Amino acid sequence: MTTEITTAKELQKMDPVFGQLSFDNHEQIVFCNDKDTGLKAIIGIHNSVLGPALGGTRMWNYANEWEALNDVLRLSRGMTYKSAITGLDLGGGKAVIIGDAKTQKTPELMRKFGEFVNSLSGRYITAEDVGMVTADMDIVRDVTPYVTGISESRGGSGNPSPVTAYGVYMGMKAAAKYQFGSDNLDGKKILVQGIGHVGETLVEYLTKEGALVQISDINEARLQEVSAKYGSTIYTGADLYSADVDIYAPCALGATINDDTVNKIKAKVIAGAANNQLANENIHGPILQQRGILYAPDFLINAGGIINVFSEIAHYDKAEAMRRTENIYNTTLEIFDYAKTNNLTPQKAAMEIAEARIAQRKKEKANL
Repeated sequence: MTTEITTAKELQKMDPVFGQLSFDNHEQIVFCNDKDTGLKAIIGIHNSVLGPALGGTRMWNYANEWEALNDVLRLSRGMTYKSAITGLDLGGGKAVIIGDAKTQKTPELMRKFGEFVNSLSGRYITAEDVGMVTADMDIVRDVTPYVTGISESRGGSGNPSPVTAYGVYMGMKAAAKYQFGSDNLDGKKILVQGIGHVGETLVEYLTKEGALVQISDINEARLQEVSAKYGSTIYTGADLYSADVDIYAPCALGATINDDTVNKIKAKVIAGAANNQLANENIHGPILQQRGILYAPDFLINAGGIINVFSEIAHYDKAEAMRRTENIYNTTLEIFDYAKTNNLTPQKAAMEIAEARIAQRKKEKANL
């Protein structure tokens, strides 16, 4: 008789949803498959206590389905906290489509994805994310009303990226004020990692204020284009994370602050647009704090996008969306003060406040 020993990692994969470390009492996980269009997608609904779960759809060429599942779980959880801390009556959800957005995305695939969204009857509302553009949301809108971020010509709020960038800029200024004593970024050395739609707009805000901006991206053509457009410097150092800068702004994918990088970082402020920047918030948040590095919670300062698309549900205009996004500055300072008073990391402080709001709403519903 042969005894086979199963490792903990293998055992977890035998229980791929509930056993996932990123599974945090999600309400619903939906696996979407369509042979004709090639659609393979996962929709994660983390929490709907405050309202329908709103969050963008990301199309990415994941290495495997396990990686895609982990991403949608982390992202949908982050959306719960983002909406709660921003004061929106929304829950947290997200979707990922497995595939190369440049070569595999078709109108038929997007339409079929929209049908899956529609089948949830409004529990999940989708929007634009990595690998998506406003035109894709317009296609989804053809088959379901449960989508935001559609074209302004169709009554939508349009591309949320500029508003997201503005919120990150406001959060960065608040972090600079708290850490350096002034929110003036003139002369501050700032490294922006990832210059997609949000990253480029952030570079524009920073260079206009006089910051000394360095940029990094895997797309060499984009680097040259953005550098020429705004006069920013392309980072050429051997190690991005040990760059001699005042502020590090991660604006690409998440988990860039991890076991390999957390002790290399020289910046005194981390404030960027990427979701889930801390690979492990319980480990890497405290390390940053011990090293005197101020971390602006990503789900707080990158909330401008959801504030923008929420306007389609709450029926407020672009000016009001920008006003609400500007208030991220004040909320960020409040989080830092709360964290200091309660001896918490900024990440934990923001999560605690968000969770309190959700718990209060849950209590109110139970008493109805």
